[in-house]
Amino acid sequence: MAVSIKDVARQAGVAPSTVSRALGKGPVSEDVRRKVADAVIQTGYRPNLAARRLRSRQSMTVGLVVADIRNPFFTELARAVETAAYESGMRVLLCNTDEDPGREAMYLGLMAEERASGLILAPTRALDPARLAEFEIPVVLVDRGLPGARRDTVVLDNRAAAETLVDHLVATGRRRIAGLFGVTSATGDERRAGFEAAMARHGLAPRLRMAAPTPEAGHAALADLLSERPEAVVLSNGLFTGAMLRLCRERALAIPRDIAVCGFDDEAWASFVEPGITVIRQPLETFGREAMQMLLARLARPDLPHRTVTLSGELVVRGSTAR
Repeated sequence: MAVSIKDVARQAGVAPSTVSRALGKGPVSEDVRRKVADAVIQTGYRPNLAARRLRSRQSMTVGLVVADIRNPFFTELARAVETAAYESGMRVLLCNTDEDPGREAMYLGLMAEERASGLILAPTRALDPARLAEFEIPVVLVDRGLPGARRDTVVLDNRAAAETLVDHLVATGRRRIAGLFGVTSATGDERRAGFEAAMARHGLAPRLRMAAPTPEAGHAALADLLSERPEAVVLSNGLFTGAMLRLCRERALAIPRDIAVCGFDDEAWASFVEPGITVIRQPLETFGREAMQMLLARLARPDLPHRTVTLSGELVVRGSTAR
């Protein structure tokens, strides 16, 4: 026999209307939402999403459009968003643009066709803010802002994080410091700006390159950058860090004796490889939860002022930058 919403309400000890609010976008306490979520699992209830979509003109689906699912940052971000969405009774439709404006446009169209309840988006540099103005659903920008777009945004303080890495390298005695930064997003620009500002503050000449955020482009740019014989290198994403480790192995460079290495994103292998990689750790779970909470708040109150939440990174020092 099919399980009804009344069965879930009986199991959770609440009214059926409370279950409806907990599984949708209605206001309920976190304690009640957890009770309803537990009752859904215990009863095996499956909501009739098609019927709900016809009633509400929404699919109870959150669109998540990321720039590169190979980048562990976006993999972990997707997991955090999915967890927060599940706890709110919503589903996640994940799309990957590979930093391609054409694919991005296609997926934005898909979200409109599917009548997604809302969208969490890591935009490409080429996205026209006017395109987002066409959306009748809430859009939250994550990881990177979009100049001219009046949208809720969750970002890292990229400039400060890059400055922290340079300051750390200088404190270990390095002076010839190089940097490699992504060329396809505002994130790379902000990290480059922080790198240059810190180098200028220390009276040092920056050595830097910009490249597409792929292992192949990173490897080529780093091979060129090493011709300037830096003592240390700052890498703006985990893909570049992996490319640097590969290049060091190919050239028999010892880290940190021959060159110090540090970068962004505390991937699992960063603490396993020898001698351990110094990184800026990003609060990935907070990224996902903040974005989802912003989206839910916007669904409940479309007239809320737009907000930007700027998160801080944490410097994790390991052997790759030892003196």
